[in-house]
Amino acid sequence: MVSRRTFVRTVAAPAVLGLLPAALAGEGAARALAELTGAAPDPAESLDRAREVARDESYWRIVQQAYSVDRTLVNFNNGGVSPPPVTVQRAMKRHLDFSNAAPAYNMWRVLEPRREAVRERLARFFGCDPEEVALTRNASEGLQICQFGLDLARGDEVLTTTQDYPRMLNTFRQRERREGIALRQVPVPVPSEDPQAFVRRLEAAVTEKTRAILVCHVINLTGQILPVRAIVEMGRRHGVPVIVDGAHSFAHFPFTRDELGCDYFATSLHKWLCAPIGSGLLYVRRERIPALWPLMAADAKQRDDIRKFEEIGTHPAANTLAVAEALTFHETIGPLRKAERLRYLRDRWARALIDASDRVRLHTSLDPRFSCGIATFSVDGIDSAELGRRLWQEHRILTATIDHPEVQGVRVSPHVYSTLEEVDRFVDAVLSILRST
Repeated sequence: MVSRRTFVRTVAAPAVLGLLPAALAGEGAARALAELTGAAPDPAESLDRAREVARDESYWRIVQQAYSVDRTLVNFNNGGVSPPPVTVQRAMKRHLDFSNAAPAYNMWRVLEPRREAVRERLARFFGCDPEEVALTRNASEGLQICQFGLDLARGDEVLTTTQDYPRMLNTFRQRERREGIALRQVPVPVPSEDPQAFVRRLEAAVTEKTRAILVCHVINLTGQILPVRAIVEMGRRHGVPVIVDGAHSFAHFPFTRDELGCDYFATSLHKWLCAPIGSGLLYVRRERIPALWPLMAADAKQRDDIRKFEEIGTHPAANTLAVAEALTFHETIGPLRKAERLRYLRDRWARALIDASDRVRLHTSLDPRFSCGIATFSVDGIDSAELGRRLWQEHRILTATIDHPEVQGVRVSPHVYSTLEEVDRFVDAVLSILRST
């Protein structure tokens, strides 16, 4: 006799695989995940419970089946861009097909107004007012709105770290060349496990000319989580606003706007949220909106309107509207469960490599306060670029090579669709290369 548990799992698997109507797929997955764990994800769920679920392979097998990824390779570069689950792909296709039937009417008059529902849901998730959320195409666009939008004069200084994202550094460097501002940078320890010491180091670089601070919530090189709240509070003591690069933190692990306390925050939704490629979010605290110039010109009457940052000309509706389905999928899994699963996968490969060879160097703290799903390692005696190349060419495992003055290594970033077999295969591949070199 088939048990109720087995029946639900059998029915739900095709749903998340996309064999049932899109409207039923998310519902079926939610029912199956709840059945497997005894309860649906709860925002108040305990950390112990989330860690228990993180190790329940029955639960994650259904999550894995929700994706249409190519299993002939192993994608451990989800820090670059992540694939959307099938339900998100179907939603985007549905909106795109409808748009193309009569774009001037369907896209502009029917679909465009629905962006407001996406804005409201993202604001609710982040814990802010919908009138503080702009829908952008990626983190770079949102951050450059802030970086170019602040009024700066010749001689003004902006402060960031030596490990900030290259495109954001180039943004301020262009203002240096063009307008005569000054970019100052502070090194970050690798790994950084003393948040107070880092904040003191950053504060020591603040001068009477400092007009803005830019920091990563999660550094892309190593997955290092920086103490954003403490940095924001330090900035406020000096009257300096803080721009937070949240490209790698949003939907990676749980937090809200109030927990960060920041005035500006930008992220890409096509990384850890698994939304369509080319979707992002910009948060600007309401009282900061009027003084911040948009990247593309907007009407003067939009001075106080967060939508002035969305004035980019004709744009597709499908990408943005399908974000709603990605958010539903994320909330179905449960943000805390997801974060603990990512840490579980990271610890599985990182500890296995460290235990197997004293040649392995981990450049990311395994303390959950300072990292989550991303970690970077190197192997003594093996060039990191060569290691990454061999992982791909010999084992079809995709990673990211990190080549920075302060850290060189291979960055590894599995996602919720990654399997334990893939993690273990990665470990075996690294050890095989290590033994042959």
